[in-house]
Amino acid sequence: MPLFKTIKPNEDTLVLVWKIKENLSFLEGIFLRDISLKRVNGMKSEIHKKGFLSIRHLLATLNYSDADLFYTSDGKPHLKNGKYISITHSFNFSAIIISNNVVGIDIEKNREKIIKISNKFLGDEKKYLVEKNLVEQLTIIWGAKESLYKIYPNGGLLFKHHLPIEKFTLKDKKTRGWIKKDNFYEVYTIFFYQIEDFTLVYALNQHQTTR
Repeated sequence: MPLFKTIKPNEDTLVLVWKIKENLSFLEGIFLRDISLKRVNGMKSEIHKKGFLSIRHLLATLNYSDADLFYTSDGKPHLKNGKYISITHSFNFSAIIISNNVVGIDIEKNREKIIKISNKFLGDEKKYLVEKNLVEQLTIIWGAKESLYKIYPNGGLLFKHHLPIEKFTLKDKKTRGWIKKDNFYEVYTIFFYQIEDFTLVYALNQHQTTR
């Protein structure tokens, strides 16, 4: 099971990307706690099962097991050793980001249907969009906001109003995004990559050094 892509944004952070080529029976051959086994057995979609299981295989490459991962009542994943983790999967790709600092990650397939739903998540970002490569731009914005949403410790975020994303071009490979909700105001560096016909996005605290 070779990794598809490894990214090391800084000394404290690691991103691992997996292209899921394995069949379900192979992926099922990994340790799962009873609660996780019940969860995966309750999934009707094979794609969702593969996504869930491939995340556990990704963790195993870093010597973590399913027992090292737990979820709080808000549905956010955590590692027992105190490191921050964010996870994502879409169709035949999955990814994790692990860091000493708060982080968020998202991977999405580039699909035309995002144009139809863009009004649900676009705020002022619509002012800088251009017609060329519109799907990719919209997918980056969605992925950025999804990554920030995963970071925010409380509920009630509105993608249109509370998660503005700074103007960017595809060649920039990064931009900035904010979480602005009540008295919570934080800025993050947003990195994005095109991987085949998918977009990978992850968010790091502005104070984190990157290269």
